[in-house]
Amino acid sequence: MSESKQLQPHEKKELESKSELTQTRPVFVPAVDIYETKDALVLLADMPGVSNDGVEIHLEDNELTIRGKAKEEKKGVTPLYTEYRSGDYYRKFTLSNIIDQDKIEAIMKDGVLKVVLPKAEAAKPRQIQVKAG
Repeated sequence: MSESKQLQPHEKKELESKSELTQTRPVFVPAVDIYETKDALVLLADMPGVSNDGVEIHLEDNELTIRGKAKEEKKGVTPLYTEYRSGDYYRKFTLSNIIDQDKIEAIMKDGVLKVVLPKAEAAKPRQIQVKAG
């Protein structure tokens, strides 16, 4: 029998804070994929339920902080069955000096945040021409 690859459910990981939180909603660590292109690092963060208005991205002292505020659940409704917990999102990354911090761009679409972290010119791979001597 061949082994088939099936989608496996992945539980949301709740943020483990060292300090006290002042909100009652849960805060989750968004699942993130990071990949590298020739010119940039691209970060994809999965934040379902978060709209463009609900995303905050801050850059300070080489730390990139992503916060996502999901829309409030409907009030006056009693759930009969739920498999999905809603809440807010928080993740922090330390950037190296290979990132051109002035050119960082972010796009939110369908609950996925895409952050493009362009490489600084000095960090981009380049070919060095050999001259005859």
